[in-house]
Amino acid sequence: MAEASHSEPGKVLSPREIAEFREKVYRFYMVHRRDLPWRNTQDPYSILVSEMMLQQTQVERVLERYPRFIVRFPDFVALAEAPFPDVLWEWKGLGYNRRAIFLHRIARMVVDEYSGRLPDDEGTLSSFPGIGGATAASLVAFVFNRPAIVIETNVRRVFLHCFFEGHCVVRDREIRPLVAATCDPESPREWYYALMDLGSALKKRIPNPNRRSAHYRKQAPFEGSDRMVRGKILGILVSEGVVRESELPPLLGIDKERAAGILATLEKEGFLKREGGTAVLL
Repeated sequence: MAEASHSEPGKVLSPREIAEFREKVYRFYMVHRRDLPWRNTQDPYSILVSEMMLQQTQVERVLERYPRFIVRFPDFVALAEAPFPDVLWEWKGLGYNRRAIFLHRIARMVVDEYSGRLPDDEGTLSSFPGIGGATAASLVAFVFNRPAIVIETNVRRVFLHCFFEGHCVVRDREIRPLVAATCDPESPREWYYALMDLGSALKKRIPNPNRRSAHYRKQAPFEGSDRMVRGKILGILVSEGVVRESELPPLLGIDKERAAGILATLEKEGFLKREGGTAVLL
């Protein structure tokens, strides 16, 4: 495992420091590389699906759903042409269901506007629904194997541990220059896989360095949350297709005002349509 070192914010790493850091990270990776299915392909669609699934979701949960999703929807055309309820059914269990809508919309955009080919421009990718700057950079690195500044939770953890020991409230803008400087231009894809595997291991072996990030947020409890209720409503609609709004409060154990508010949000986000006192999955 790469040892921690001291670094002042704004410090420029020397070529020797960069080489030593890469050597330590790759040495760890050679022994502890994780064999994940989306790493064994260079298919842009398959990698995009994995990136969308991995947003805010643990690798173990994605491993359960990813193979089945790819079999059901093997490419952009298959996903674009699929009815959304089918997509949501295969997404079940991953949570944050808006990502399923975003992925479905992206597939249609790629088919309709880009002749079925995922664009390789980071700016274009970041304009797609559900893809911000971080995911766009990851796609550039993992799909196209081009240098990009990828800062996700495991990468951030490595840099906080190795270069910001003793520093609190570290912002990503302080980390970005170091990520850019150390990225392996010969193989960005493999380099970030190595960083992610090291970051994942660090979480299990030491107190989480990400708590020192200015961007760290402890996830709110899921039990009883609107997110849990949203998931239950969508689960009912995936199974039934339609439900009377008056049936939901007793089914979910919530009052009708809260149920109505959550339904209104789901309708605004494009999950369902409300008419005549019923909710219908789109």
